[in-house]
Amino acid sequence: MEFSSSPEQERIREAIAKLCERFGDDYWLARDRGGGFPADFHQAFARDGWLGIAMPEAYGGAGLGISEAAVMMQTIAESGAGFSGASAVHMNIFGLNPVVVFGNEEQKARMLPPLIQGKQRACFAVTEPNTGLNTRNLKTKAEKRDGKYFISGQKVWISTAQVAEKVLLLARASAGLTLFYTDLDRKHVEVREIEKMGRHAVDSNQVFFDGLPVPEADRIGEEGKGFEYILHGMNPERILIAAELVGLGRCAVGRAAAYAKQRIVFDRPIGQNQAIQHPLAANWMALEAANLMVHKAAWLYDCAKPCGAEANAAKYLAGEACFDACQQAVMTHGGYGYAAEYHVERYLREALLGRIAPITPQLILCYIAERVLGLPKSY
Repeated sequence: MEFSSSPEQERIREAIAKLCERFGDDYWLARDRGGGFPADFHQAFARDGWLGIAMPEAYGGAGLGISEAAVMMQTIAESGAGFSGASAVHMNIFGLNPVVVFGNEEQKARMLPPLIQGKQRACFAVTEPNTGLNTRNLKTKAEKRDGKYFISGQKVWISTAQVAEKVLLLARASAGLTLFYTDLDRKHVEVREIEKMGRHAVDSNQVFFDGLPVPEADRIGEEGKGFEYILHGMNPERILIAAELVGLGRCAVGRAAAYAKQRIVFDRPIGQNQAIQHPLAANWMALEAANLMVHKAAWLYDCAKPCGAEANAAKYLAGEACFDACQQAVMTHGGYGYAAEYHVERYLREALLGRIAPITPQLILCYIAERVLGLPKSY
């Protein structure tokens, strides 16, 4: 068993950390206050060739694995960018995997390079207001007429739809759920931003489709197999989100420990008190344990081995450990933890997102109970 990072993974970590140094605390504080997509951050990653880290080399990507992508995304979050930074590039990293696996050669050549080069941004439109995680019950329709599909319906919690030029969209055609990657044509699409608790730099939206015309050439794979296609990408998505959660949690613990060393109360640093030391030490251990599961799941995926249990467990463990770490970072700062200028309150708000999405902790527990322990389905 090998627990150390490969030389290539260490080079990735060092390069991403150096790039993120250009976008420090003041940058992300301003983005959190004012909103607006961090286009300069996104473009910096595009210029340095990082957006295609897990995409095929034939289309301009680096052809590396989810293990390397996880290192990259974890380093972004750990830099202090948190989910605001990670979510700005997340879709580019693995979002178009269904095109890589199930698209034809013409589609790959047309769709992948602009995303990898940062010339286009894409959003992922699956979730609907009345279905939640019950994806098989989606209502958005794709009606085929004269060689085109016309899509009508509503999606919700769609990230980056304010700025995206493209959309990876799941809709119900005559043969069943079908996947499309097409233009987000604003003449047929209305995007309404949702005001939310955190991650203000990356928009979340309600999206309304009113007869959006989609060429048949933009359908990915076969009609009726879209749900199967998106399932293929769920495990790596959970792994990457888990890596980001570990990174954010590490950032919070590091900031809390630094503050505890220099904050003097009753003529001694508060970090000398076990009531401060012990919770942070427990946070560190929980994050490192979650990180081991992240990298085990990534290794299994890269080796084409089953990894459903490990990917879900990584996301669950990282979500809980990150939230606890961010909460403890706020408490370590005392009253200052509630002040935006100390940043930890932003980390706590963003940590909540990683617990909720893309799957709740309760459904992960159900998955492990059923698929690992063999218990009867509870829902």
